[in-house]
Amino acid sequence: MASTIPVKVVEVCQVSPPYESPYSAVEVSIPLTFFDIVWLKFHPLEHIFYYELTDLTPTVFNSEILPNLKNSLSLTLLRFLPLAGNLTWPSQSAKPIILYTPEDGVSLTVAESNNAADFDDLSSNEMHDALMSRPCVPRLPAFDVKVPVLALQITSFPNKGFSIGCADHHAALDGKSSILFMKAWAHLCKHSSSLLPDELIPFFDRTVFQDPEGTGIECLHSRSSMNQADGGSDSNARSLKPFPPKDFEPNSVRARFSFSREDIKKLRDTILSQLDKVSDRKDAEPIHLSCFAITLSYALVCLVKARGLKSDEKMKFGIAADCRARLDPPIPTNYSGNCISLHADDLMAGSVMQDDGILYVARKVSELIKGAQKGALEGEKGRVKKLMMTTDPDALPVGVAGSARFEVYGVDFGWGRPKNVERSPA
Repeated sequence: MASTIPVKVVEVCQVSPPYESPYSAVEVSIPLTFFDIVWLKFHPLEHIFYYELTDLTPTVFNSEILPNLKNSLSLTLLRFLPLAGNLTWPSQSAKPIILYTPEDGVSLTVAESNNAADFDDLSSNEMHDALMSRPCVPRLPAFDVKVPVLALQITSFPNKGFSIGCADHHAALDGKSSILFMKAWAHLCKHSSSLLPDELIPFFDRTVFQDPEGTGIECLHSRSSMNQADGGSDSNARSLKPFPPKDFEPNSVRARFSFSREDIKKLRDTILSQLDKVSDRKDAEPIHLSCFAITLSYALVCLVKARGLKSDEKMKFGIAADCRARLDPPIPTNYSGNCISLHADDLMAGSVMQDDGILYVARKVSELIKGAQKGALEGEKGRVKKLMMTTDPDALPVGVAGSARFEVYGVDFGWGRPKNVERSPA
């Protein structure tokens, strides 16, 4: 398998909000909250949406699809002005900010692949090289003093379809707000409109978060220490460059696995059967067995076995939960920014590999999910500080991202639902 697919860059341009609008002529500044600062040095959020169009010719792509995508993107940015700006750190500010100025816009790369078979490989469920899709998503240029919030790439696959790759700075957006932007863009493109339904209009007001204890500043200091430990510049604690991503291990692959209702039922029955053997069900601690919990538990068991961990080794797994409805008071579901509750725990490989290993993992997962449902704002501040200050270099880290509730397969620009959506490797 090839490590990456070959694509030819046809155009790199800047798409800005409509200049004639009075809204785009106003400078917009948004402070980062402590939820945002957690992700300040993290690599970008990256997604690729694959759309199948078997009759896609270069003429149709250049005369219909690309102009419609560009025009609707410009209109969408009028509602999402901060996404057209940059992350920066003014000298007079204690924390970084997101700043939009009337000269700003989003970098859009237009590319073309001459190998139709690549589209089939990337959009299928089959296993392929983990880095194969790398050329379909843009890189966010990163400098010490300024980093764009968003970059986009549209790649055509003649007679097969096209893809839309997006890279979002994680300190500006979480997964839910990133998909909110994609849904808004798709809506305006599909309906040839400049009007959005209320649920797709973003809410950017950061005053819904109060931080009198200075949790955000503590997170910044922690990030500065991590930068120095990672070989960063001691003289520039205000650098906005993200930590370099870790290299993929040789022969890393990716694939998509589907779980049927019957698969979930069998796994649930297995867990409950094992639970019956170790405790009286009437006195047992209730265990959370949603489809997510069951799938994650099974995947973690498979990962421990696939990595060949020794019995005394451990895996640290973490989940991210949307806090918008869990805070007190709750904030709007269309809030655009980071509002993620982080929860992590350790798994001992020896326990995972026992006959009842999936029950052991399911209990751990259940406890994390229950903890995520108790998200008072003050509790989240304490959890953020704890996770920022503690690391365990001996544990194999595994993170879970995304959610079926994002409804990424509903992002229809007018040419049908995506055939596949993937989180691209960093």
